[in-house]
Amino acid sequence: QGCPRAAGQGAGQEPGSGGLPEGVEYIPRRKKGKNPMKPVGVAWYSLYARTRLGYLFYQRQVKKARERYPHGHSVPQPYCLPGMKILPIPVLSNNYSYLVIDTGSSQAAVIDPSDPLAVQAAIEEEGVMLEAIFCTHKHWDHSGGNEALCQKHSSCKVYGSALDAIPQLTNPLADREKVTVGCLTFEALATPGHTVGHMVYVLDGGPFGSPPCLFSGDLLFLAGCGRPFEGSPETMLASLDLAMGLGEDTLLWPGHEYALECLTFASLLELDNSALEQKLQWAVQQRQEKRSTCPSTLGEEQTYNPFVRTHRPELQEALGLWQGVGEDPDAFRARVLKEVRRRKDLYQAT
Repeated sequence: QGCPRAAGQGAGQEPGSGGLPEGVEYIPRRKKGKNPMKPVGVAWYSLYARTRLGYLFYQRQVKKARERYPHGHSVPQPYCLPGMKILPIPVLSNNYSYLVIDTGSSQAAVIDPSDPLAVQAAIEEEGVMLEAIFCTHKHWDHSGGNEALCQKHSSCKVYGSALDAIPQLTNPLADREKVTVGCLTFEALATPGHTVGHMVYVLDGGPFGSPPCLFSGDLLFLAGCGRPFEGSPETMLASLDLAMGLGEDTLLWPGHEYALECLTFASLLELDNSALEQKLQWAVQQRQEKRSTCPSTLGEEQTYNPFVRTHRPELQEALGLWQGVGEDPDAFRARVLKEVRRRKDLYQAT
């Protein structure tokens, strides 16, 4: 498989296909799309996240996605450097798992293995040994493949936060704890909000001549972010700020292909944002060809992602929000984030 270096960096989130687990994370704006959160709201989320019913929904979505997308929902674009390879694996209807390989030792880690068959196929094709599973959070569309992969790879360890009920968790991680797989070094960062134990993983690209790589799960998407099911706007803002502080050249590898939906929504907020307009045109072309939009860079996200532009006067004005006299700047930004989230949710539900 060819390994073109990720050109122009773009990252991804396109409209979902309406499967139940994805619906919990994201409500697609498609005529046939179903929003399971709409009729039962918080009650549905509790069932999905905390009971076996959620797992049954996940199994149903896996089955449907395998039938609808036998080769995956997108054409993956490997990112290769001497000694390291990142292979996005398109799974379910819009999720991404990532196989990260130390090509020198053929040791590998996978981030958020949604569909174990797709991940195992990639492992076998690459001829690598799976040493670690890094889970960003407990939701089944990010952790549903843990058990099957652990049965297949007996030495594989499962990493994640002890605050989330991650299936098969063997090695709970603390904030800023580092894990080495071959020559690959990952740092776990606690980023609560979407779930109480959500974590992102930062791969040190330095030894390979690469920028850092952020595997963001459902914290941050191209032009979007995850819904704060288990956190406040203030909590989500702090987590987003932490991620954005990693540096503008950091490559963003998100948990979902939501680019078109998020960019289209963002374009309704900032009508005169040329960077946003250009990125949207690029994403339309990518998705017409069923190509992945991963990765983008954090520097790019600062120019068009409304969820990380809460400090920008043009966005604040577009929302009709102004900082109150004596209002703490971060409290005001949390208010802006809450309004962006409210409008995004309404947009998704229409």
